[in-house]
Amino acid sequence: MNSFDWLSHMGIPTVDKFDIVEVKFKGGRKEYYRNVNLLHLTTGDAVVVDVSSGYHIGWVSLQGELVRLQMQKRKIRDDDNITKIYRIASQKDLDKWEDTKNREIPTLYRTKQIIDELGLKMKLSDVEFQADNTKATFYYSADDRVDFRELIKLLASEFKVRVEMRQISLRQEAGRLGGIGICGRELCCSTWIHDFKSVSTAAARYQNLSLNPTKLSGQCGRLKCCLNYELDTYMSALEDIPSVEKPLKTEAGIAKLQKTDIFRKLMWFSYNDDNNWHSIACDRVREIQEMNANGETPFNLQTDHAKELEEQIQKSTMELERLDKKFSTAPKRKKKRKKKGPEGRETSNPAPQSQETRKPTATGNQERENQPKRENTGTREPRQGKPRRNPRNRGTRDDQKPGSAAAPNQATSNQPSKPKAADGQPQKNQSKRRFPPRKKGDQNGGE
Repeated sequence: MNSFDWLSHMGIPTVDKFDIVEVKFKGGRKEYYRNVNLLHLTTGDAVVVDVSSGYHIGWVSLQGELVRLQMQKRKIRDDDNITKIYRIASQKDLDKWEDTKNREIPTLYRTKQIIDELGLKMKLSDVEFQADNTKATFYYSADDRVDFRELIKLLASEFKVRVEMRQISLRQEAGRLGGIGICGRELCCSTWIHDFKSVSTAAARYQNLSLNPTKLSGQCGRLKCCLNYELDTYMSALEDIPSVEKPLKTEAGIAKLQKTDIFRKLMWFSYNDDNNWHSIACDRVREIQEMNANGETPFNLQTDHAKELEEQIQKSTMELERLDKKFSTAPKRKKKRKKKGPEGRETSNPAPQSQETRKPTATGNQERENQPKRENTGTREPRQGKPRRNPRNRGTRDDQKPGSAAAPNQATSNQPSKPKAADGQPQKNQSKRRFPPRKKGDQNGGE
């Protein structure tokens, strides 16, 4: 039952040590017994204790001053009704108790068959045999009262033991069966809880939980016991939250409460059942409530007057303008635009024309129209004494170079005429190359 003796290291005098020991049994049941023989006990020891009709075996779960506190909490008196501990269980006692314990599962199945034959509306959950094999306790749950007198006679005659029927609640039934909760840990009712307190839906409302029974109920079908754990913390936090019994009146509309964040001290309202929620602090809610009590209505939930809203808007626009001005003063990189040649081809870095050769393009177009068209014979004339054209310089064609017979528009050419050397060959361009020089020879790697 996961009980921890947090007073064991405090060195309490052994003379004044409390002589009552807490002993646990199957299913988490705990009882209190007096250590009259002053046995040296340790938590977890198996002991033989006195019961109403014989003896039983249990395990020590708690001892010392904490037992006194537990008895005061459960309102158990320290009188003669508390029975004694006989001895520490020996191996012979444990072997006999194991043999008795092996009878529990077959007895449980057989008893369920008898209940079905009798047609009783009850649910049998567990069977516990006494260590001396003279008594068996049957734990069941039922919605109404059950007449099990005939059942007791059949069970006593078949199992040859004294029979005790004990009705338990659904929470106690879940504790006896055990299991893993939604938190990933073993159920609290099967580990350390022995007093089950009532849990109401008000605990879920105070914690702003959705009233969904499938999420709020545990394996027993009742509300989870852990809903009471943080209830005190929420109740203390709710003292600073104003109670909104009626909607808040503003010029923007009637604001209704939708949600409250208890720990952040924020409350969400919506205008006229709108889907948009507006969060304000709890102090602001009190101010609006005081204004409504005095017959005043603020402009909206955030501001009292429209002038304050205009100032906020103006302030935000000034910040935006400041940001725009900051980024607009940054230098912009200008992109180089490519100019188009006379036939629509793009030329990069066109050379400037001299004033003498610069003529309007209209005359060049007229000369081009007057020139007869060349016939496409399908064969290409071989070049005679002309240098191989660089494939990278695609801005102009060879037949459009100045000085050739096929160039109809020398005046409108984008490039100036190349000067010729004394032997008649065109002189190389002395200007800086735009692209790195290419290997001589054919493009396919020929020499």
